[in-house]
Amino acid sequence: MGDFQALRNRSTPHITNPSNGPLLMRVAQDGSGHFRSVQAAIDALPLPNRQRVVISVASGLYRQPVYVPKQKNCITLQGEDAFKTILQWANTATSIQHDQSPQVIGTGTFACGTVIVEGEDFIAQNITFENAAPQGAGQAVAIRVTADRCAFYQCRFLGWQDTAYLHYGRQYFRDCYIEGSVDFIFGNAQVLLEHCHIHCKSAGFITAQSCRSAEEPTGYVFLRCVITGTGSAKPYMHLGRPWQPCARVVFAYTFMDGCIVPAGWNNWSDREKERTACFCEYRCTGPGSSLAQRVTWMRQLTEADAAKFLSVDFVDPQRTWLTRPTHTAGPYTPVPLSA
Repeated sequence: MGDFQALRNRSTPHITNPSNGPLLMRVAQDGSGHFRSVQAAIDALPLPNRQRVVISVASGLYRQPVYVPKQKNCITLQGEDAFKTILQWANTATSIQHDQSPQVIGTGTFACGTVIVEGEDFIAQNITFENAAPQGAGQAVAIRVTADRCAFYQCRFLGWQDTAYLHYGRQYFRDCYIEGSVDFIFGNAQVLLEHCHIHCKSAGFITAQSCRSAEEPTGYVFLRCVITGTGSAKPYMHLGRPWQPCARVVFAYTFMDGCIVPAGWNNWSDREKERTACFCEYRCTGPGSSLAQRVTWMRQLTEADAAKFLSVDFVDPQRTWLTRPTHTAGPYTPVPLSA
């Protein structure tokens, strides 16, 4: 705790340190900040941490896996520009190089994320999370989020297979870009993705949601998003397939270009999952949005059914962790209350 307090008392030309606000720290590879790496800044925080800490990350390519431990909560990573502030590594499920042991981060796909977030109330803005493993390398996660009340704004998530492992917790993505090929948004978190760009790099499946029971509230809602492809004349991408029996995915008011196959969805070679999976589309547009040849087991939503998916109510119906900042005069943009 002494080191943490010393950081609060420290001053450089690059950061401010308000007495009643969050602790502000800066990471810069050229040595002009408090730390040269994001992991070093996270390591300096106390365990547990319950105070909002904003880590400002200068532009640069940071080649190092990053781990946010359980109980290191309330961390914000703030980049200068998502195209210039990049956290990159190249682990795969079968080849992992990490400073943390398997006893801490696990093994296989669970452990191969470039960034692993296990601390609650995590926020990221203007950051790229990239797994640089090449196409064909297998599962290669750019980010794993195993934490509640996490939010991402203007971030980019780059990879091929299993790009974004949204494993657990309530999560909100706004104005983000996510790319991949096979199951590149997957896991059993409860997630609202709003105004996001989903880019399909080659044949596969956008989602692999893993809800096991109809009683669970988990699932993915893509609200007012855009889905793009490579420009191929032949459709090649499915909207999703059920990793677990009760997978729940909704696309609403989303533009789908011609990369989406006419059937839309896949049963993962298990006809039993057709009875239990909840895959829905609501008022989507674009050449890939036609319902004429969709699988017969896709669910149709009425206006009343759709209402619960069309706002932040899906992840925060009581507004206990997302709210509009009082200083913002523009369109409603939910931000965590703790920010």
